[in-house]
Amino acid sequence: MTTISDVLSIGHLIDHRMADADAYEEVRDPGRLNDVVARVAVGTPADVDRAVRSAHKAFQSWRKVPATDRAQLLLKAADILTGAADELAPLLVREHGGVLWEARTDFALGTGVLQHTASLLGGFFTPTVFDDEQSYISVERVPRGVAAAVVPWNMPVVLTMMKLAPALATGNTMVLKPSPFAPVALTLALQRISQILPEGVLNVVHGNADVGAALVSHPLVRKVGFTGGTETARHVMTAASGTIKNLTLELGGNDPAIVLDDADVDATLDRMLKGVFTRSGQICFAVKRIYVPRSRYDAFADAFCARVDDYAVGHGLDEAASFGPLNNQVQYDKVTAIIEGTRNSGAQVIELGRKLPSANNGYYVRPHVVRNVEHDTPITSCEQFGPVVPLIAYDDEEQAVRWANDSEYGLGSSVWTTDHQRGLELARRIEAGSTFVNTHSLESLDLRMPFGGVKQSGIGREFGEAGMKEYVEEHSIRLLK
Repeated sequence: MTTISDVLSIGHLIDHRMADADAYEEVRDPGRLNDVVARVAVGTPADVDRAVRSAHKAFQSWRKVPATDRAQLLLKAADILTGAADELAPLLVREHGGVLWEARTDFALGTGVLQHTASLLGGFFTPTVFDDEQSYISVERVPRGVAAAVVPWNMPVVLTMMKLAPALATGNTMVLKPSPFAPVALTLALQRISQILPEGVLNVVHGNADVGAALVSHPLVRKVGFTGGTETARHVMTAASGTIKNLTLELGGNDPAIVLDDADVDATLDRMLKGVFTRSGQICFAVKRIYVPRSRYDAFADAFCARVDDYAVGHGLDEAASFGPLNNQVQYDKVTAIIEGTRNSGAQVIELGRKLPSANNGYYVRPHVVRNVEHDTPITSCEQFGPVVPLIAYDDEEQAVRWANDSEYGLGSSVWTTDHQRGLELARRIEAGSTFVNTHSLESLDLRMPFGGVKQSGIGREFGEAGMKEYVEEHSIRLLK
């Protein structure tokens, strides 16, 4: 088994074994660019084919394993993930750039997904039966086959478990492609989990876009679970269309937060700020635009900026850091271009917080708040995916709702008020997969809530029974009497 050293060598995981490759790429710490964390295999379509065929072979027997036994294996996997967190969370920090508590949260959420999914298996496969004088009908759930998963770098552990748990629970096998920007800790955790599963049930192939395309287009893959950007999802859909695969796509967001005129500013900021700058704003359902009543705009914006000015940006293993660097050069260039473009548009762009001494050689960006910006501007319509957020003044609730819905995205959203009933009524008018009232952060997630987006924020749902249904077919059987 691979042991953690200064520089790791990470191969593909196929049939329980770490397979070597002809080529490797370096993974560097985004907060210490001279620090090589690992050398990771670069796969080929041939590697994909080998992994998919292994998973397809394993599917023939794995699908027959009783659901109760699969549930127990998920619980064992959860224990393995928990046991690995102390060792692997610091490693995850060094590859994805988050702070340590964020990496630990990633592992904890992943554990929770495994446990919750296992708890739902009891009656999931019980057929729905109709029996009358004319016929007997049984509607049964059956697994699809080999599932492909493609996951990003921002929260790789939980985003993997959101696909792996329902896939394995329902009798499918899996081939996973991690992001080349954060493959190391995830692969080591999956290697340990794979050892409790039959050979071929869980496989990992590393690589770039060509590997992803080969995986999602492979004729033996019957299900694709993808989390990532909307533009990449279009390529995934095209690649999967050749064999009409089932897709679950959890994509980008431009989540609005509507502050109502009765909101308690201090209580709102206590919770809201956790959903703006966690992971340096690099979360799909982070708060990305904030609508504030014009009558309360200045007071809210002043309080917001005062809180943000206390933040310190530094390396993720620096205990003094509020948040760490952006993950990679492309993301850094994109975010800094958004900031500069917004500044050139005439909006008031305020750079806040401070950099710690540990923030001296990486993709560090201090938090930015944009004031006196109109709704119909680029900063409010894009998914900035970085530590910059606009505050937009509105005149009435109708305008706030209209502006919140004026987006091609529809992942998450939130309403902030001291009147719970008013908040619930307004929440029902927002076009999104999830709307939170008086919360909007990682703490808002509840595994009982299906998670996913509307419009160009995705197809399908994850979490709970809704997520498990994405990995099964309904087989209807009718006996005519």
